[in-house]
Order: sequence, then structure tokens, then C-alpha cells
Amino acid sequence: MSIKNNQFTMKLFVSVSLFVFMFSGTVYAQDSQVSGMQQTATKKIKNTLDSGQTWKRGGVFNLNLGQGSQSNWAAGGDDFSFSINSYLGLFSFYKKARYSWDNTLDLNFGLMNTTSQGTRKNDDRIDFLSKGGYALNPKLNLAALVNFHTQFSKGYNYFSNGSKEILSNFLAPGYLLLSVGLDYKPVKDLSIFISPVTTRWIFVNNDSLSAKGAYGVDPGKKIKTELGAFATITYIHEFNKILSYNGRVDLFSNYGHNPQNIDVMMNNTFVAKISKILTASLKLDMIYDDDVKLFGPQHDAPGMQLKSLIGVGLGVKW
Repeated sequence: MSIKNNQFTMKLFVSVSLFVFMFSGTVYAQDSQVSGMQQTATKKIKNTLDSGQTWKRGGVFNLNLGQGSQSNWAAGGDDFSFSINSYLGLFSFYKKARYSWDNTLDLNFGLMNTTSQGTRKNDDRIDFLSKGGYALNPKLNLAALVNFHTQFSKGYNYFSNGSKEILSNFLAPGYLLLSVGLDYKPVKDLSIFISPVTTRWIFVNNDSLSAKGAYGVDPGKKIKTELGAFATITYIHEFNKILSYNGRVDLFSNYGHNPQNIDVMMNNTFVAKISKILTASLKLDMIYDDDVKLFGPQHDAPGMQLKSLIGVGLGVKW
């Protein structure tokens, strides 16, 4: 790894740290208002422990649509365009005495169709997180964590000559992570999990991608095992009755290969409530994976991956 890439990774890590401290500072500056999906669930669990109700379940569903068309338009552009993006988030929380068990499932999928480019995928994510804890004190838990994420369908790199190259598919890549560590919850909006002992498996269940050694697996292999350190920081906050934020940052350092180059996955979602069923949303995702060497002039180097989506549509919360 070059000095330039090392400097880039350090700058990225510093940026993520500043992001976390900025929002954690916001948390401390707020009063004791308890809002948002996860905070409301946690509060209700606490209030119903005596009645024997130790589970709280719920979720949110968003569907955003976009359409455009033109005919004999002098400025040019596609004659027709249509996009659809969907998000389903489910949660199931358990708490009794010193024991807790938090489960979340996030599903994203989106398609975009234009006259010139046809139908292409513009969002695709499956993410399941399960974390069990034993309270050492009111703010610190001894915890075990399982995280799995992949995508639903094939993704391609499209070239100007009309050809395309497959980049991903279900379980290509797929990531399964097992971790044991400490879960610190200084306030109800913020959770910081840190583990020095984490095992991560990378799956590439596609013959062509496996043959290339994509996503860090050895060429021809479909599974790679890594041992490293892991941290995940979750921040969920409702600033007021209209605007809310849900964010998560995952950091992983592989002890066996370039541990100084930290893999980063950050998901940010801002939601503005327009009415009971109408919402506007901004989604910004950032990924840096040292094993994903698809960028640069020769398409053989890691790089920053950014994706943003803005939409207005239906929103249902229960």
C-alpha cells in the first residue's frame, strides 16, 4: 500500500471520527426528549417490564417514486425516465433485568429506467444486525454481535460502447461478522460497540468474480476468513417533530493484511415528515474497502465509494 493510500485512509478515519464526535456532541446538547423509533421502543419496554412484556417490535416502510417525460424538447435529454426506491426497516428489541437483545433488519432496493440507458439498479442492500448484551452498569454492556450484509441482485459496470461487466450479485460479495466486545451507551441516542477480537467471512458466490479474486478472496476461492478489530457506532435522533436522522458507521481493521488501512461503511438517512403518510428523505452512503480494487486509471486500486438518493414518497411507521 502506497504512502498516498495510507494518508487517504488516515484522513478518512479522522473524518469519520469528527463525524461521530460532532453528533455525539449534539446528543449531549439536547434535553431529555425521547423520540425516534428505537428510543420510543426502548422507553416502552422499560415501562412494561413489570407487566411481563419484554419484547417490542415495529418498523418503517418508505416508497419513493419519480417520473419525467418530454417530447420535442430543444434542450435535449431522455424522452422518458422513471425511478422507484423502497426501504423496509424492521426491529425487535428484548430487555429483561440485565439482559438485552437488539435485532434490526434493513432492506433497500431501487430501480431507474430511462429511454437511453434502459433499466438499471440504483440501490440494493440487505443488512441484518443482532446484538445480545449483559449489563455491567447502566451504560456499559458486555455484548456479542452478529452482522450480515449483501445485496439482492446483480450489479453491473456499464461502458460507453454499450457493454457491461458484472460487479456483484447475491452473496457476491456477502459479509458475515461475529464479534465480542463492549457496548457503551452514554445516552439513549448513541451506541458505541468496540471489539478487539472479531472474525469476518467474505463470500464471493459467483464463478467469474471468484476467478478474478474479487473483494479480496484468493482467485478461484469463494470464501475468505479475516481476524481483526471492529467498531460500530449507531446514532438515531429526532431533532424535532419533522426531521429525524438514522446513522451507522462500521470500522474494521484486518490484523493479517494492512491493518492500518481501515475498512469503513457509513450509512446516513435524513427523513422529513411532510404529513402522516408523506415523507422526504436524503440517503448518503460511503464505503471504503481496501480489498475492493475496482478504481483508479487501471481499475486495480481501492477508492472511496459514495452514493446519494433524494426522494419524496409514502412513509409508514408502526
